[in-house]
Amino acid sequence: MSFEAVIFFQDRNMILGHKAFFVTPSDSLAVIAANIDVIPYFRKTGVKGFSRSMPTAGAVDRVAAKTGREFFEVPTGWKFFGNLMDAGRLSLCGEESFGTGSDHIREKDGLWACLAWLSILAARKMTVEEILKDHWLMFGRNFFTRYDYENVDSAPANQMMNNLEKAILDPSFAGCLFSHANKTYKVAKADNFEYTDPIDGSISKKQGLRIIFEDGSRVVFRLSGTGSSGATIRLYIDSYEAEEAMHSLNAQDVLKPLVEIALKISQLRELTGRQEPTVIT
Repeated sequence: MSFEAVIFFQDRNMILGHKAFFVTPSDSLAVIAANIDVIPYFRKTGVKGFSRSMPTAGAVDRVAAKTGREFFEVPTGWKFFGNLMDAGRLSLCGEESFGTGSDHIREKDGLWACLAWLSILAARKMTVEEILKDHWLMFGRNFFTRYDYENVDSAPANQMMNNLEKAILDPSFAGCLFSHANKTYKVAKADNFEYTDPIDGSISKKQGLRIIFEDGSRVVFRLSGTGSSGATIRLYIDSYEAEEAMHSLNAQDVLKPLVEIALKISQLRELTGRQEPTVIT
């Protein structure tokens, strides 16, 4: 068995298999959720709900639906998970920025995530890659990528977000068709994500612009750090594929049409002058 776990900044984790087979944080969370009964801690405490941050790919949603667990989609920020844990509603949570945690501690825990994976590997007697492919066969695969545009001038960044919000909130936007290459997507809904905490009733508004398509694919835009040093625009792309033949394809190739559609709708290139992202995850 070949297994590597890279733990960085103590609270973060990255799961790699043989020959650097990469497990996205979204898939890692979903695999832990799907195999949660083999982890000793949960055998003692029982299993409550699952949760992810809104920009994180929806892989764990499908596990929750199939296993009958309560599920929560929350804004970015660990405090939202903490409220659910304190109320006894949440056992497992994670975010796309390599943070995973459980209710054993009110914070993300990279070492715990790696130990959870070791428990799964020991119980399943399979490699990391085999576990992932078996998971995709059962639940389908959520392809995911994040584009970060760093140090963008604040004025055009704000203009882009304001223009985009106005466009997607127009009632006529729902039902629009967008195509690139051989893929066509139809808009099911679009919004600026808002979350009402089920524990204390607090409302968090304007947590990210979402475009959700009829096939379940999502495009999310978030803006941060709009001070004098420049802004960061983050573009998240999440697309679901149920067909086994699609599961082994490169994520960037699969998501390219949706990325181009997102850039066209937002006019990010035209308004910011950025032709390429600073970082692709």
